[in-house]
Order: sequence, then structure tokens, then C-alpha cells
Amino acid sequence: MNNTTRPAPADVGRRATEILDLIEASEEYGRLAESTRLYPDCWATFTGYPIVASFDLSRDAGPLFVEAMRVLALKAAVFELTHGDERTAELMVSAPVDEMVHAVLAQYTLCVRMTARLGIQFVHMTDQERFGWQPGDYTQQCYQGAGWGVPDPRYWIGKDETGRRLGVLRERYASIGIMDDGRRHDIDFATGRPELVAAG
Repeated sequence: MNNTTRPAPADVGRRATEILDLIEASEEYGRLAESTRLYPDCWATFTGYPIVASFDLSRDAGPLFVEAMRVLALKAAVFELTHGDERTAELMVSAPVDEMVHAVLAQYTLCVRMTARLGIQFVHMTDQERFGWQPGDYTQQCYQGAGWGVPDPRYWIGKDETGRRLGVLRERYASIGIMDDGRRHDIDFATGRPELVAAG
């Protein structure tokens, strides 16, 4: 069990703002932004970006990148203020934003070089991730403590609404032979249709 006291949201927000300013002023920032936008061509989940209503990567990649960088700055701030408590630093985040965080961190070489030079550390480990972001929670308090206003509801989708939208997606996916949130499918690539299983 984690007994670390979470830093005050205002302290996290203040430090996160400083961290994000450092990142945005770095010589690697432009390349990081551009490379991250290319990443969905290589990989994307069935349960992250698709829960955004009428999602269009050409329109949504830029705003999602902004949200992902804010999240990484918040996590880095909590990590620093807790003297390296990885679990406390793994903040609750909306699924589409988390997916863009993955896209940023996939730029591994650039992230390592940039964070080492700036003296900060990005924090993200799957075994520490917790889902179920809700409006008004600690993450949002820190976000607003940074002066970024209310998280954009287009991308910051609460736990209950996320569950409802995933239900809609699962029905659509099942209709074309995709099951278990994209972890299994029955598509026969010879015909392009779901396989027909003989009765009996």
C-alpha cells in the first residue's frame, strides 16, 4: 500500500508549469511534436482515441498532444515533489489522453535525450497505471493549479461516460467480427468478412 502524501495541487501545478515551459523551449520539442503525430499510423488502440466523439486524427492530434504533454509535466512534477514515488506520480488520466501519452513516449530516444538534458524525468509504467479518471479529482485539481483551466471535455471523458462509450464501440466492433476490445477477431482475410462457423 502506498502511504505517500500527495503534494498540494497548487505546488504540483506550479512545478508542472515550469517543467512544461522547459520542454517547450527545448530544441527537441518541435521534432517530438511532429514525430508523435506520425505514431498512430504505426499503432493505436480500440479503446483510447475511438471514445472521442467523431474522432479525426487530422483535427484531434494537435490538441491531444497538448494534453499529453501537460499530463507528462504533471506526473514529472509529482514524481519530483514526492522524491521519486512512482505510484503517486501515476495520475488518473482519461483514456484518449493516455493513448497520446503512449505516442509521445514511443519517441524513446528523443524523450531520453531531452529529459536528461533538462534534468527532469517522464513517468509512465503500465504496472502502475490506474484508470477511472473523474472530473474534479486530484489530477484535475493539479491541472487547474497549473493555470490550464478546466480539462477539455472532448478528450477528458469521465469513468462512467467512458464505460458507456466503450459499450457502444464493442457492439460496433462485434458486428464486424472484432471482440475483446480488439484483442481477438474472426476476420477471414481471404474474404474480408468474419468467418462463418458451421452450426452443430
